[in-house]
Amino acid sequence: MRYVSTRGQAPPLGFADTMLTGLARDGGLYVPETVPQMPKAEIAALAGLPYEEAALRVIRPFMGDAFAEDHLAELIARAYAGFGHPARAPLVQLGPNHFLLELFHGPTLAFKDFAMQLIGQLFQAELARRGTRATIVGATSGDTGSAAIEAFRGLDNVDVFILFPEGRVSEVQRRQMTTPDEANVHALAVEGTFDDCQALVKAMFADAAFRDRVSLAAVNSINWARVLAQVVYYFTAAASLGAPHRAVRFTVPTGNFGDIYAGHIARAMGLPVEQLVIATNRNDILHRCLTTDSYRMAGVAPTISPSMDIEISSNFERALFDVLDQDGRAVAQLMEALKREGGFTLSQGVADRLRDFYASGRTAEEETLATIARIARSTGEVLCPHSAVGVHVAEAHLAESAAPMITLATAHPAKFPDAVERATGHRPALPERMADLHNRAERVTRLTNSLTDVQSVIDGRISA
Repeated sequence: MRYVSTRGQAPPLGFADTMLTGLARDGGLYVPETVPQMPKAEIAALAGLPYEEAALRVIRPFMGDAFAEDHLAELIARAYAGFGHPARAPLVQLGPNHFLLELFHGPTLAFKDFAMQLIGQLFQAELARRGTRATIVGATSGDTGSAAIEAFRGLDNVDVFILFPEGRVSEVQRRQMTTPDEANVHALAVEGTFDDCQALVKAMFADAAFRDRVSLAAVNSINWARVLAQVVYYFTAAASLGAPHRAVRFTVPTGNFGDIYAGHIARAMGLPVEQLVIATNRNDILHRCLTTDSYRMAGVAPTISPSMDIEISSNFERALFDVLDQDGRAVAQLMEALKREGGFTLSQGVADRLRDFYASGRTAEEETLATIARIARSTGEVLCPHSAVGVHVAEAHLAESAAPMITLATAHPAKFPDAVERATGHRPALPERMADLHNRAERVTRLTNSLTDVQSVIDGRISA
């Protein structure tokens, strides 16, 4: 099993090297050279299986000989042992033909736990096998950072540095990153936006000397292993509703495009996904691209769904690689135009192919609040703002097909209590295991948007 860069100039790698490398040396993102196929009988056999067993069957073909099957099964079991629901990713029916996939039962109450908990186990096992250490650097709009810190805290072979935009994450998200006291995890609050943080991470990977000196690794969804782990719950949800003998649809609230791209991989493996719908908040660059053919930055506005306050959607590069027939040179030209000119326009043919793969919709702030209130009244299900964005967009697409729609609920409502209270009049409580979060001491380093300053802090902490 080999992985190639979306920009075509980096050498192909096996799974373990792809995971540890994260971003390719040419600045591109790794994707599988070919996507393994899952026959209909194997998809049908997933129905009713424990989540861990389904995960083993879905992800094993992507790993080649990187992990023995029994070892991989042990790592998967450890990854999901701390989840708060026996189904791991349960489905709840919201209405006729509309289902909610609850992805917030992990240790940090967000869908990122599905990937991050597994990556923590895979990293630790592979680094121990090689007898090496790694410095993990990630940018977060809120949930990735807390999930990464939770997954890697206290592990022997890694140091973790998470950059987040100061003042642009919820208090719960911030505290989940700043209260762990293990010496190997570090929360870095950066003046700026998530896109600024993500640019700093990419710049560190582009600095070959720094990258090699600190053994840099990435856990953002630029890391292929992150996307792969998320493919699993598309299969388990679809199989529980009758796949492969029944087609399904998914609506995904997304900012960095990783979660919905996992759905695309599931479809490419043979899962009968009739429609993948991108749901955005007012920072709607993905929706604008699908409706105007132009991907152009216009500034990030803070919202009540901050994990989606993103303009440079890294994983969109993977989608472009697909619709451009894996032409790495063409992808590199578009990415250079985005960097130099703030955007690009797709040809009519390429844009049409993109619309064959994805639909989209946008939700305004008042619509998000109204959706939270209405769903709570009608079903008793309390949505976080991001999940509400997804539900609102999904409802606009329900009548387009008889196939069931599954909307991804990406975070627990207690991670965004101010917005939920504003919508419903009730403040959602954290689960008991996190009830003392607001009483824990915080540990955070505040930095300007400076590559030199961030690298200096990382060098200093590693040396210490």
